[in-house]
Amino acid sequence: MFRLGASGSHRCLPAHFHSARSFSTTPSRREILDASSLPNRLLPRYRESSTSSLLSLQWPEPPRNVLIIPKLHNPKVTASAVSFANHIHSEYPNLNLVFERRIASTIHESLPFPIYTSDASQFPDKIDLVTTLGGDGTILRAASLFSLHESVPPILSFSMGTLGFLGEWKFEEYKRAWREVYMSGSHVAMSDLQGPHTQVAAHGRPEEEQSHLHHNWEGVRGKSMGLTRSSKILLRNRLKVGLYDAAGVNINERLMPTSIAEPQQSTTRIPPGLRSGSRRKQEDVATSLPFHAVNELVIHRGPNTHLAIIDVYVNNHFLTEAVADGILISTPTGSTAYSLSAGGSIMHPLVKTLLITPICARSLSFRPLGLPLNTKVTFKLSEKNRGRELEVSIDGKRKAGVTVGMEIRVEGEMIGRTPDGGWAGGVPSVIRSPIKATGEQDGIAEDDDGWVGGLIGLLKFNYPFGEGQ
Repeated sequence: MFRLGASGSHRCLPAHFHSARSFSTTPSRREILDASSLPNRLLPRYRESSTSSLLSLQWPEPPRNVLIIPKLHNPKVTASAVSFANHIHSEYPNLNLVFERRIASTIHESLPFPIYTSDASQFPDKIDLVTTLGGDGTILRAASLFSLHESVPPILSFSMGTLGFLGEWKFEEYKRAWREVYMSGSHVAMSDLQGPHTQVAAHGRPEEEQSHLHHNWEGVRGKSMGLTRSSKILLRNRLKVGLYDAAGVNINERLMPTSIAEPQQSTTRIPPGLRSGSRRKQEDVATSLPFHAVNELVIHRGPNTHLAIIDVYVNNHFLTEAVADGILISTPTGSTAYSLSAGGSIMHPLVKTLLITPICARSLSFRPLGLPLNTKVTFKLSEKNRGRELEVSIDGKRKAGVTVGMEIRVEGEMIGRTPDGGWAGGVPSVIRSPIKATGEQDGIAEDDDGWVGGLIGLLKFNYPFGEGQ
């Protein structure tokens, strides 16, 4: 029996229908697949510009595997993630949308196509591009998935959180933002397609006529942006962190997630040739991986009522004995986070530096200190702590207890060219390109537009006070 009509009445089918072949049904597309079956990650290139300190994103072919990370426990953001996923899946071919397990289990029923998920350990080998919907904490969560790896996929962030200083784009701009990222690298110059004798004929044509859509993007015609239009990338420096015991042995495996929501990842590297060998042999040759921090490393006294006492060394030279509630070392990106609240200086993200900031120091002469990015900083727990345990935290995502004799070694992650012409190091952040009004002259550098606007609009930098202000 079939239910027919809005009235809810039921009718029996004629007898001859019962002998007919049964109708075929289409299987549900609302399913979760294993991300380990996806093709391996596509590595983009970043091109330098003569007019900007930012880099230009260049895909060798369209990105395929996209990790979408929405803010947790926020129905409005979840609904926006569904809208975003539906748009890019319907408008751009051959995309595989990946979610963390906890997100995939709650969102897949809202999407009319299969999605992918896996353990976080699979993401570094599979993900081409990351998209976040939330605040700065969501961006840190995304970066922490690659904290054990030197290479991080580009991160496109939509500001939908409490502050959103790192979030570049408003969600209302998601169609434009995605188009710019996806199509970056889709055009090649006509000069690359012509012989020397035909380049003269092409000279003087409008820019749009001097470029050609790369064949890898032919399925998305109508979305091109011209030869020079591509997403701008800021490579954010990170910290490389190592935790060592009194014997100098790396014990990074003691750094545990700060909550059960954070994924647990192995902190050891086993050479590929020994991965099929015995477990004991693997343990003998395994080396600990350094943790990478986008914002800062913090050492603080925790629940202890006494001040922490920490010896600070710079390039193996003793600098000072820090007596304070704690001490932190931050990146330029992290200079507007905990460091700022502790009285640290604000650093532009393009400045290659480390910033040491005391937390409620006993001495008024202990001021924030900027060091070159390649400086090796060591924090040793002084015997004057009398056995008290201090707490170490990395970006608020990992923590461990440290005692007398242990030390924390920190250095800046270097960003530079690789032998194959690519770039290594850093977190590639997609920067929002300003849209200039008709007739508006260039007066604000692309490097500073969002950063300066964030200082003024979000942090209220040097905001006037008093009556009439």
